Amino acid sequence: MRLVWKWLDKARCLRKRSIIPILVILTTLLLFINYIEEDGYVLEEDKCQVREASSVHRLGSERYLHTFKDLTNFTGSINVTYGYLAGNPLPRKKYLTIGLSSVKRRRGNYLAETIRSIFEQSSFEELAELLVVVHLAEADLAWCEALVNEISRRFAHHIIAGRLLIIHAPEEFYPPLDGLKRNYNDPDDRVRFRSKQNVDYAFLLNFCSNLSTYYMMLEDDVRCSKNFLSALKKVISSREGSYWVTLEFSKLGYIGKLYHSRDLPRLAAFLLMFYQEMPCDWLLIHFRGLLAQREPIRFKPSLFQHMGYYSSYRGAENKLKDDDFEEDALDNLPDNPPATTTTNINVFEGYVAAKAYSSVDEYFWGKAPSTGDVFIVTLHQPAKISRIRVATGTDERRDDVLRHGALEVGEKAVGTKKGGRQCSAYVTLAEFKDGSVEVADVDRKISFDVECVRIVVTAGQKDWLIIRSISLWTTQNNNL
Repeated sequence: MRLVWKWLDKARCLRKRSIIPILVILTTLLLFINYIEEDGYVLEEDKCQVREASSVHRLGSERYLHTFKDLTNFTGSINVTYGYLAGNPLPRKKYLTIGLSSVKRRRGNYLAETIRSIFEQSSFEELAELLVVVHLAEADLAWCEALVNEISRRFAHHIIAGRLLIIHAPEEFYPPLDGLKRNYNDPDDRVRFRSKQNVDYAFLLNFCSNLSTYYMMLEDDVRCSKNFLSALKKVISSREGSYWVTLEFSKLGYIGKLYHSRDLPRLAAFLLMFYQEMPCDWLLIHFRGLLAQREPIRFKPSLFQHMGYYSSYRGAENKLKDDDFEEDALDNLPDNPPATTTTNINVFEGYVAAKAYSSVDEYFWGKAPSTGDVFIVTLHQPAKISRIRVATGTDERRDDVLRHGALEVGEKAVGTKKGGRQCSAYVTLAEFKDGSVEVADVDRKISFDVECVRIVVTAGQKDWLIIRSISLWTTQNNNL
């Protein structure tokens, strides 16, 4: 900093130069050093717009950081008087609130089918922990009344049981929606649409901030996997003790984004503050980044699938699908008990061994393995394992698979001189085929509780190796 001011002092001596441009450059430099915002994920359909307007997107981020400091301790609520169109919230907090915001579409309406999917894919026990809040963000009150009547007929018992609530925020509470900034060269009607959508979600989040422990953001044209709530609870339990702002259960837009309800007041205020700046999904990325979660935490398989064919914007066709969605995702969501991962394969950059065992969408990447190389998962506690699945390679790098390998399980783990633990006896379960291996009924094939799972390279290869996932299922959880 001393050198900077020394340089500035010398600059004053230059008669033909103005001090104002120098101060502008210095201020810009200090802001750039203070905060650098990285965008790692955008909707597929908007990628081209992001490339064209990336400079505008980044320049706004300094203002976000400055203004967001005012929200760091914000726990209040936005002053909105809501209309209750159907149902009333119960005094007891639920485990999860699912928020849906819906508007009148030019073509098609999928809200009722989305609600039906939420309820039909949930067990009786799951329904007791669930609340669905629908915000009809539409000024056409006749349309709202007709839709409420339809939903009330189809889901009367859920409304009576306090599982479904329909609200409406009157138009007079909305900020100006005309003459807004035309960021990213969007036409005026698109700017108005996405700006209003930000406010719609802000009012919905504000209403839901004290109804449950967790909040799930969905769109109004989504279908759910079976027992998605149990899958969510399984993932949340696996993240206990770790910090997160947003957990993602779909790779599409703002479908399947999970939050702590305690963060909703700040998120609502954030969306309302920057409602005309950019689309909602981009603001959500900035929000989690400002709360120190720099990278997305996304889980596979996806629990929610986009089913709408016509967009709520202009009724345009929208064929986006999440190819990671599975109808029975809970059955394919591994338990992966706490464990330590080690390997003697040369690791490439930050693609460390632990990423292969993580339930998040990430992987291990190592340089070409040799015969006898190993990758070991050592469980913290012995466990009865019912099923093991290992997948290598990715869609982008199909050659980086394990061509020749064996899957083994071990027991009698003992400490090593380096401070770790390793098993003294192993049993081979199967050979890799086409880069993957899966073994069921493991607990019936062996006579001991598993302490180690080992992948052995049985023949060297010239291609590098990606271990995309190592998945373990325990007998105890399967019997729940």
